[in-house]
Amino acid sequence: MRIRDEMPADAPAVEAVVRDAFAGVPYSDGSEPRIVDALRRAGASTLALVAVEGEGESEAVVGHVVFSPVTIDGRPSGWHGLGPLAVRPDRQRAGIGGALVTEGLVRLRALGSRGCVVLGDAGYYRRFGFRRDPRLTAPGLPAEHFMVLPFGEEVPDGAVAYHPGFFVGP
Repeated sequence: MRIRDEMPADAPAVEAVVRDAFAGVPYSDGSEPRIVDALRRAGASTLALVAVEGEGESEAVVGHVVFSPVTIDGRPSGWHGLGPLAVRPDRQRAGIGGALVTEGLVRLRALGSRGCVVLGDAGYYRRFGFRRDPRLTAPGLPAEHFMVLPFGEEVPDGAVAYHPGFFVGP
């Protein structure tokens, strides 16, 4: 398995991976493939990575993650949001998602990002250093699943807003 930047030709395979990864998941409304597409079309992906297996013609996308800028109190913040993160169902629990998140966080730091937020399972994302912090909120989103990972000492106060592409509906 290798991790590389998403390329335009990956779009159909990424859509299938994201759709299949979230199919039947109780907390999903099925909008994740549309979110990825909306971020891509808006040029709002700071970083989009794929995990691939095989080489050349037999290369297959088995995972995908996207990171996009978030605002804090309506202003650019230097912070990013992680997600959606997806791994093909038959390859889940093999470390692919973790490798995508780890590589993405390393790259975000190298790009000068000030921190990252995620809306997800605390049990999963805690292993990467994410934690709940009352200084940052995400109005309208479940607070128990909203976590932050500062890349320095500072965690700003304010309300985080994701790109409008996150709210495309099912």
